[in-house]
Parts: sequence; C-alpha cells; structure tokens
Amino acid sequence: MSAHLPVTAAEIAESALGAAEAGAAIVHLHARNPQDGRPDQSPEAFEPFLRAIKQQSNAVVNLTTGGSPYMTVEERIKPAAVWKPEVASLNMGSMNFGLFPMLKRFKKFKHDWEPAMLESSHDLVFRNSFKDIRYALETLNSTGARYEFECYDTSHLYNLHYFWTEGLVKAPLFIQTVFGLLGGIGPHPEDVMHMKRTADRLFGDNYRWSVLGAGRAQMPIAAMGASMGGNVRVGLEDSLWIGAGKLAQLGYLTTNKTREPFQIIFAERAQARILCLSRPDESQAHHSGKNRRGEGATRRRGDRFSVGGDSHSGRP
Repeated sequence: MSAHLPVTAAEIAESALGAAEAGAAIVHLHARNPQDGRPDQSPEAFEPFLRAIKQQSNAVVNLTTGGSPYMTVEERIKPAAVWKPEVASLNMGSMNFGLFPMLKRFKKFKHDWEPAMLESSHDLVFRNSFKDIRYALETLNSTGARYEFECYDTSHLYNLHYFWTEGLVKAPLFIQTVFGLLGGIGPHPEDVMHMKRTADRLFGDNYRWSVLGAGRAQMPIAAMGASMGGNVRVGLEDSLWIGAGKLAQLGYLTTNKTREPFQIIFAERAQARILCLSRPDESQAHHSGKNRRGEGATRRRGDRFSVGGDSHSGRP
C-alpha cells in the first residue's frame, strides 16, 4: 500500500538503523516475504536484518509476536523463541481487528492479496485467548525476554493484571497502550486518560507507560503521551503517513518528525533533558531490570521519552 514500505532484509535493516541513528531506543521488527510483501514469521526471515542491526547499533531489539492476525500463536512466537531478543511484543487480548476502512483511502495496490486481506477483516477476530497468552509467556519466559504488552482496550490491562498476579510476568511492566484501531479503544484524549488512570490503579509504580496512535492519530497521541511523561512509539507499522497526503519514506524519518514538536513542548519545562530520546543503554537497563552499575533500574517520569522506531509495517 506504500512504495516506501521496507520489504527486503536490507531495506528493513537500513530503516531500523536509521531509526536508531535518529534517536530510537527500541526498534520493533517484523519480517516480510521479499517477493510479495506478505508478513513472514519464519525465523529464517528475521536472521539477515537482525545480524546487521546487532552488528551496527546498540538499539534494543523488539521482535513481534503479533505477526499477522491470520497466523496461529505457535507461528507468531517462533522468531522470538529462536532469536531470544531483549524484548518481544505481546498482545493482551482477543479483539475485532478492522482494517477495512483503509479501502476507502487506498485505491492502488501493488499486490492482489492486499485489498483481499483488508476486505476480509470485516469478519476478523484477532485471537489472543488466555491459553494463547499463557503459551507465549511460558515459552518465551525461558529465553529471558522482557515484553512490550500491547493493550488495545481497558480489558487488556485487566488481562495483564491477571497474569501479573499469577506470577507469569514480572515488574517493571512495559505497557504499550494502543489507540485508534477499529475494534479497540479510540484516540480521544479522554480515552488516553482513561487507559492511563486504569493502568495507574492496577499497577501503581510497577510499570512504564508508552503510547501508540494508529493512522492519523499517531502524532496527536504521541504528543499527548509525551506531555504526560510517557514513552512514545511511532513508525510505519502504525501509520504509513508523515502528514496530510504525504507518505512517510522510512521509519527513521518518522522518528525525526516526532522529535520536533516535543522539543517545543518540553524545552521550557524540562530544559535540555527532554531534547534527547532515551538512550539504548537506559532502555536495556529497564528491560533487564538493572542499570549499568547493576542496581535496580529507575526512571523518573517526565525525564526522558523513547521512540520505538518500527522498521516497517507489521500490520499486513
């Protein structure tokens, strides 16, 4: 749906490295079939760009376990199980996954499967049952991975709380609240406040908060989340556009675009501290539970924000 979407391993590596260079602390990665752009969750598809990213940067790697809503959970977690990244994403509940509104905005497609896939999402439930989530956690916990818990509605926060009280996940939790996807919570500021209040009540100081806005909501949600002291995720998975009528070309361009308003929003309040994104070593400290001196990792809310620069669109 966008000619700028990285598809080959070389393109994905270039985009991720560009995002890291622009300041992204974490790069969230999906793989695609280089022939037709379909999502590919075979571990072999990830290996070439993972090697390049690890050799050329110290960015924290976050591998998808979402893959495609049409895949089984066993297929979806294979790359993280094999490659043992610092972080793996994890969807925290089943939901309607409505991508079909994109058919009104996109009229030209490179591959026949793209419009067919969008149309079929009228009848799509993205399955993430309690059994599926438990299977993913029990498989990946043994690798030492930490998680980006993707929560598309308040019920997902309660699902996460259940697994936390069961001892299957450990604090500090990295909670990615997702707004604006049809089937999940909307992008209204009240929706953002509601998710934040719910997370505060359920988890107290035992979590780190991040926001993700889908489509046109990406930049407004990012600005609101950052103003509230949260972390920010942007990239081509979440929006193919950089502005009205303008397609984003690479993930790192989106990352650079995201920096600009935050430098204005926070320059007076936080002085120079907010002008730099969270460093990869700070993110590594959070996800390992230790800082560089081996002490418990801490983060004062509002001091820094990180941008998860997606290498390319993971939503098929």
